[in-house]
Amino acid sequence: MPAPPRKDPGETVVAAWRAESARLVGALTRMTRDVALAEDLAQDALVAALEQWPATGVPDNPGAWLMTIAKRRGVDHFRRTDRHDRKISELERTAGEEGSMLDLDDLVDHIEDDVLRLIFLSCHPSLTAESRAALTLRLVGGLTTAEIARGFLTSEATMGQRISRAKKTLATARAEFELPTGQERARRLDDVMAVVYLIFNEGFTATSGADWMRPELTTEAMRLARMLAALAPDEPEVLGLQALLEIQGSRMPARLDDAGEPVLLEDQDRSRWDRLLVRRGLAALRRAEQLAARGVPIGKYFLQASIAAQHAYAERAEDTDWRRIAGLYDVLARVAPGPVVEVNRAVAHGRGFGPDAGLAVLDGVDPATLGRSPLMASVRGDLLERAGRPAEAAEAFLDAATRAGNDGERAILERRAEHNRRASG
Repeated sequence: MPAPPRKDPGETVVAAWRAESARLVGALTRMTRDVALAEDLAQDALVAALEQWPATGVPDNPGAWLMTIAKRRGVDHFRRTDRHDRKISELERTAGEEGSMLDLDDLVDHIEDDVLRLIFLSCHPSLTAESRAALTLRLVGGLTTAEIARGFLTSEATMGQRISRAKKTLATARAEFELPTGQERARRLDDVMAVVYLIFNEGFTATSGADWMRPELTTEAMRLARMLAALAPDEPEVLGLQALLEIQGSRMPARLDDAGEPVLLEDQDRSRWDRLLVRRGLAALRRAEQLAARGVPIGKYFLQASIAAQHAYAERAEDTDWRRIAGLYDVLARVAPGPVVEVNRAVAHGRGFGPDAGLAVLDGVDPATLGRSPLMASVRGDLLERAGRPAEAAEAFLDAATRAGNDGERAILERRAEHNRRASG
């Protein structure tokens, strides 16, 4: 009987890094109080693994091995700089425990809190939204600078500078590696969730470029949402975010046809939706609903997940309960008012109560609040098409196409404009 194929040590290093990087950097940041140094130490351990594992074999506990090496490098660093005696003592004490370590949790107390602290630190209010997203992907997601740069359509050098500036900003702001409490925690948790949602949306429908989707970003955002839900299991909004991303992410395999062309939601082959992601998302939503039933406050992510669930419940597009969705959007508009919510509410009312009802909602939105986004014009085109007004629909779709920065989205809008132009005779 042939022996099973051996795992490639390089692949194992990458897998171990993705699984443990946030815990490594979080623990090292707590010990050194320096996020840039912590990441450097973790990266040194990664390099050591890439150099040694192919020759020595993969250790039984890759995460513990990486932590031990990182701590040893930390001791060396502080000795070279001839300072921080207390940090040297702490690092030496834990670095000498290698023989008794069973897993990474045995190395570091309260490791889940370390990861949660790291997430909050990477989303510090002193940083811009773009820097928060990049630093979160770097420190918590374990992505390389090159991977993050590809996801956001910029050069590796530019992204490296952005991440470097973000770390310097944290140092200048003297950002504390502590969990915020009370109202500050609630506000900062909103910032964290907003960054994860931003990463997902950029992957789900890219704002620019030739690719309609960037799956590596959606995958990482879903992983971050699961991590956040595991760290804050009693927060219905966090569970709602996980549910929302997984339910929406389940549609990814059906969003392109065999020729690589974008497919809109109502035209998708729902048998291609990822059923595991649907089940995970609905399970997270049920847990959030249980918390909400006990009086724990809910918000926009819970409500958006409830809307996404209505699509998941429908086996066919025509089975979708659009009136239920419209009602949920009415609640969402009160909880988290904004132009994007209103445009989506117009879609739901147009499907649930007729296109004129949708247009009435849309007429209440100031186009200037959406800037150059094609969203409002494309929704107007859809509603006008359904209302039997093809000439006006064609004009709206053309307007939307001129605003679209993504090539795939632009192609859809141009096709719909041409279809309506022909229909108008």
